[in-house]
Amino acid sequence: MTYGSNQKQIDELLKQTTALKEQIKALRAKQDPQRVADYVLTTSSGEKVKLSQLFGDKKELFVVHNMGRSCRYCTLWADGFNGILPHLENRAAFVLSSPDSPAIQTQFAKSRDWNFKMVSTESSTFSNDLGYKGDDWIRPGVSVFTKSSNGEILRVSDNEFGPGDDYCQLWGMFDLLPGGPGDWEPMYAYKS
Repeated sequence: MTYGSNQKQIDELLKQTTALKEQIKALRAKQDPQRVADYVLTTSSGEKVKLSQLFGDKKELFVVHNMGRSCRYCTLWADGFNGILPHLENRAAFVLSSPDSPAIQTQFAKSRDWNFKMVSTESSTFSNDLGYKGDDWIRPGVSVFTKSSNGEILRVSDNEFGPGDDYCQLWGMFDLLPGGPGDWEPMYAYKS
């Protein structure tokens, strides 16, 4: 088999993937929004903040549901957000939430050179109510919120994070390698 012999089939599948993503986007746009409470969360500096305040002067808000410093995969995703933060914040507000205490968040963010806003959900039912935490489980993802004209907070979309998703460019890059990601797993630091 010569290089590029499957390229036509690859191109066709990529077109189908793009078409499916467009269908998903259209379905999300038609979805009824979910009203949510104006949860009180804690900033990484220890101050109480309402969900409504996290919008700042933006109409839309991304909240990343991160599992905290104990998860290497969540750390990988958060490392990637650092690079695209100015682009995200030009369009919408952005904050990363985790169950870690504000002190742990601050220490961990500093060790990773993260420069995005963070909130702790440790004393809130926010993650539970939105389906990202249960009695003995927690999962990562993202929720997008808007504010209605009367000030209601509405969740308009959400998605779970996991290897191979669209929220971490590393997986797409690894998919170009002959063996894909193989048995690779993220680490907090790598030996040179």
